[in-house]
Amino acid sequence: MSALSVLCWVLPLPVLFIVHEVEEWLYMSRWMQQHGPDLQRRFPKYSRLVAHLMCIDRRAFAVAALEELLLLSACVCYVLVQAPGSLYVWAAVFLAFAAHLLVHIIQAMVVRGYVPGVATSVLLLPYMAMGVWSYALVLTIGQLFLCLLVGLVVVGVNLMLAHALGIRCTRKS
Repeated sequence: MSALSVLCWVLPLPVLFIVHEVEEWLYMSRWMQQHGPDLQRRFPKYSRLVAHLMCIDRRAFAVAALEELLLLSACVCYVLVQAPGSLYVWAAVFLAFAAHLLVHIIQAMVVRGYVPGVATSVLLLPYMAMGVWSYALVLTIGQLFLCLLVGLVVVGVNLMLAHALGIRCTRKS
């Protein structure tokens, strides 16, 4: 990756991730307690997921977000040392985060209101769109799709592990 790419797309992402996670941390627990039962009624197919999210308090969320930040930081270091395949690793991370932001926007449209994380998602849309466009200039559509797919799988599995870690670390004995 070029120095300009690192400066524009790699280094800002951990800071933007923190800003996004702080919005979720501030509002998620209380929002889920207020809206969870209604979401379970309206979307019974997702009842287990909503119940899981209702169990995640602020401390558990903070532990999960910290774990994710450490993984993101490791990816940043991987890019900074120009390790083999770092462009693909970073494209996977970047595209997965962009997809995560789109999920918040879609959730807000489905719920027809605020959901935790949507404000920063909307604010970060131009940044993410420019990042995706810049990757589309250097990667084929097949490579972009593969990076997105791998990124979503890795982030999805890690998200489940991070939530479990957060709940386990903050469980009251």
